Amino acid sequence: MQSKAKQAEQEFREAFERLKANRPERLERGAQVTQNNVAREAGTCPSSLRKERYPTLLLEIQAYKSMHRDSAARNKKRSDNRTKSTKERLSAFKRQRDELVSIIETQRDHIAHLTEELERLTEGKVTPL
Repeated sequence: MQSKAKQAEQEFREAFERLKANRPERLERGAQVTQNNVAREAGTCPSSLRKERYPTLLLEIQAYKSMHRDSAARNKKRSDNRTKSTKERLSAFKRQRDELVSIIETQRDHIAHLTEELERLTEGKVTPL
């Protein structure tokens, strides 16, 4: 019985390592490292991975989850900052675009006015000096 328990624990540990390395054999890639997923990856029912039977393994899984939860939160915060920065840059680009469109329209009006003025002067047969 003792060897069977050690063999089961070894299978759970191997499944845990595969999930950590994102190389699962039974689950999809990117599956979260959870107690249930470790049991599923080992090919057993999730209820077979119990605290009474494998306390150290479950503590390791919880520690891994806790460590990566904090890491994921930091990555999300960085991503949010990047998104915020990107949104701010996009807003600045839009303001700059609007200012440039305004300048272009002003210049078009000025060109139209000068063209009209030129036509008016050339019709009057004004001789250059």
